Amino acid sequence: MPESRTVALVTLGCARNEVDSEELAGRLEADGWKLVDDAEEADVAVVNTCGFVEAAKKDSVDALLEANDLKGHGRTQAVVAVGCMAERYGKELAEALPEADGVLGFDDYADISDRLQTILSGGIHAAHTPRDRRKLLPISPAERQEAGASVALPGHAPADLPEGVAPASGPRAPLRRRLDGAPVASVKLASGCDRRCSFCAIPSFRGSFISRRPSDVLNETRWLAEQGVKEIMLVSENNTSYGKDLGDIRLLESLLPNLAEVDGIERVRVSYLQPAEMRPGLIDVLTSTPKVVPYFDLSFQHSAPNVLRAMRRFGDTDRFLELLDTIRSKAPEAGVRSNFIVGFPGESDSDLAELERFLNHARLDAIGVFGYSDEEGTEAATYDDKLDEDVVAERLARVSRLAEELVSQRAEERVGATVRVLVESVESADSADEGDGVRGRAEHQAPETDGQVLLTSGEGLRVGSMVEAKVVGTEGVDLVAEPLPVSPAWSEEAGR
Repeated sequence: MPESRTVALVTLGCARNEVDSEELAGRLEADGWKLVDDAEEADVAVVNTCGFVEAAKKDSVDALLEANDLKGHGRTQAVVAVGCMAERYGKELAEALPEADGVLGFDDYADISDRLQTILSGGIHAAHTPRDRRKLLPISPAERQEAGASVALPGHAPADLPEGVAPASGPRAPLRRRLDGAPVASVKLASGCDRRCSFCAIPSFRGSFISRRPSDVLNETRWLAEQGVKEIMLVSENNTSYGKDLGDIRLLESLLPNLAEVDGIERVRVSYLQPAEMRPGLIDVLTSTPKVVPYFDLSFQHSAPNVLRAMRRFGDTDRFLELLDTIRSKAPEAGVRSNFIVGFPGESDSDLAELERFLNHARLDAIGVFGYSDEEGTEAATYDDKLDEDVVAERLARVSRLAEELVSQRAEERVGATVRVLVESVESADSADEGDGVRGRAEHQAPETDGQVLLTSGEGLRVGSMVEAKVVGTEGVDLVAEPLPVSPAWSEEAGR
């Protein structure tokens, strides 16, 4: 194979897609491809698409078209679509977007090098035919682990690495190559989802829920620590279900302390939690385990009972507030974020008022608000009592304004508190624009979604440093914090 083959991976969508891209990168590098950051310098641009909502699908198409524009003007010879949108639509996407030289599904990931070489050489690899991936595994979770070995599960690559993909010393990790030097990295706990929310199409193209084995998660975390990672974020479609197909629904409670003990890891964060599946034991571990941050990414979606039942979900305002009270009784400064859908079919004025009641009392640190739109293949798309688009837009604007005000108020509540900040960017004084400088995240802030901390001084700090700081102000959801004096021992640790 030619040594000069180059490939760039462009990743859209969620943290799970980022893990998948790093698996693809590991496979390609192991087979002799050179990874480059800029698509203009790549023979092949691989776009890892998102197929979750309409806006994400549009972004994916735009990214593919942008990459296609490079052909004939630089090194780029081929553009290939992978990821959720490619998996979900397959041939349909290939026909609608002839600019893409290939549309590859999850089943192609294990042979990604051969697929790209075929396309680069002018050959044609037929776009796959989409199928309901929930039907590829047994209905019973207890029977899935054996069957899972024969089903493509992105982010579940074998633990035996080709030579040179992981450090020569230390544990073997799943086939993966980091695509940036950030001090935080996501680790997949599982793939797929067994929930049947009426608005969500993800299970149909991601498949049924299947856990990774704890040993693989632990080994990958050790490998990431060797790469300089300080914080890991555990991701899947539903982390509260982790272990049910391994015979232990409480497996996450026992895994978290082991992850926190990995040398070099300073923080373990868990995302994607279902309120209806929160267990007292899991809350205890998340609020009391050193290095496991008290952070709760709870998928509420709404709080009006009628809307939640139409969504095929559980709970109500008072039960959700009781859950938050339980969490904060154990960890008063716990971070909590959630997403909400407004304008769902059948949502009444009183339902909207009930959601606003919840938001006003919940004291959430970060709130995502989305207006309902039909998703192909979902139950909700068949509902008759849909709201007019202008009503959905008005409600989206109304709740978004409320959310912005509430998260700013929540940030102001943290003024005077001491936070532990993971530094993620450092700009020199002579090159930084006003408002830049040293930025990082506190324990209640997840990457990219929950705001950040602007430090008033960055002397002696570098990316990956951990620093104690006192919150002295806010800028919307962001905090402004002043680093605290540290002992020589802490200073040495922070500079590592």
